[in-house]
Amino acid sequence: MSISFNYSNAGLREGELEKVRPVIEAAYNTLKNRTGAGHEMLGWLDLCDTYDKEEFERIKAAAEKIKSQSEVLVAIGIGGSYLGARAGLEYVKGPFYNQLPNKNGVEVYFAGNNISSDYVSYLLDIIGDRDFSVNVISKSGTTTEPAVAFRIFKEKLEEKYGVDGAKERIYATTDANKGALLGLAKEMGYERFVVPDATGGRFSALTAVGLLPMAAGGVDIDEVYRGLTDATRKYENDDMMTNDTTLYAALRYIMMTKGKGVEILADYNPSLTMLGEWYKQLMAESEGKEFKGVFPTAAHFSTDLHSIGQFIQDGARIFFETVLWVEKANKEISVPNDDKDVDGLNFAAGKTLQYMNEKAMNGTLLAHVDGGVPNLIITLDELSDYTFGEVLYFFWKALGISGYALGVNPFDQPGVEAYKKNMFALLGKPGYEDAKAELESRLAKVL
Repeated sequence: MSISFNYSNAGLREGELEKVRPVIEAAYNTLKNRTGAGHEMLGWLDLCDTYDKEEFERIKAAAEKIKSQSEVLVAIGIGGSYLGARAGLEYVKGPFYNQLPNKNGVEVYFAGNNISSDYVSYLLDIIGDRDFSVNVISKSGTTTEPAVAFRIFKEKLEEKYGVDGAKERIYATTDANKGALLGLAKEMGYERFVVPDATGGRFSALTAVGLLPMAAGGVDIDEVYRGLTDATRKYENDDMMTNDTTLYAALRYIMMTKGKGVEILADYNPSLTMLGEWYKQLMAESEGKEFKGVFPTAAHFSTDLHSIGQFIQDGARIFFETVLWVEKANKEISVPNDDKDVDGLNFAAGKTLQYMNEKAMNGTLLAHVDGGVPNLIITLDELSDYTFGEVLYFFWKALGISGYALGVNPFDQPGVEAYKKNMFALLGKPGYEDAKAELESRLAKVL
């Protein structure tokens, strides 16, 4: 395994872990035995064994087809329908994957995760006259943001290739049995992939939801599944002290009881920026219920040490840090020597940037711990297709245990619907007429 967990800088008092052991191990068993709230959404627990092998092969075939006929894939989705795929592409291929030569895949861009006319216009400009395909990802097909984007890109495809040509370039990832997108896909003859019922959005990155865009972009999804499989086997151990997912959940629980209501996932590699966005959704949608939960945010060091670093060092003591550190750089580069040494940097000449980054991490760790910020460290050997499968499962398993320890259902998201109802009413969607006048009256008083 290529993931390790270090909590020696958590600032624990003697006996704290043993004190929470009964709660954490009970939560682990609730998850393992599928007896808790939302247990019907635990398909991700053994996904490496149960995922449809035929569909997995169809995903790889579709990715090859996309590569053969297009330069660009537009993946349309919101929340878990895009975060995992984008996180995977940047994690494995780097933040500049769309601009790299010899990338073994098409350029992949994401739409339907906002309602910005500028964003869509810029994306259309990037595509230009090039050949492109679309993967629309929505369990229902009626979620506003992706539905709007799909209308626009579907129209562009049909204008460019005709209706029959467009249907050969549209891939629908949706519910197996119901929904508006399923009906349209059947009617038009789009190739279809399934959003499994038992894997909610934030747990769906290693189903067709995330696998097709990643594979089209050049990620080796066989290796991703090898990492997923190894992590699944490793974290089956029910002893809190020898299972890092359980231990991480225990540390998060302890931090919450000590008034540390904010967790900062801090990385030192820009390839992890979107993984931080994925992590925020995973933790926030899963735990933020019944006025409970640890608020998740992400920071990207050393960049953010020059912005929020002051607050982390000297501000209110309301948070703890979980550092995601990558041991090995995929590509090494060293600091050159300069005879004039105008910048005074010759002390670092010959040193690799990875070495300097590690010293920055070590120095920051010591400074923040000295400043009263508990630090946990998750170390990855490297960023690869294999470790992406590992790290997603690590966070999934830890979150499931943490949510049950907290006493909430980690697998629903009732609060997400509130803004949608208001937006539908204000847009005049049929069925929301009664609420529209009231909302407009309230807005007139505050805007």
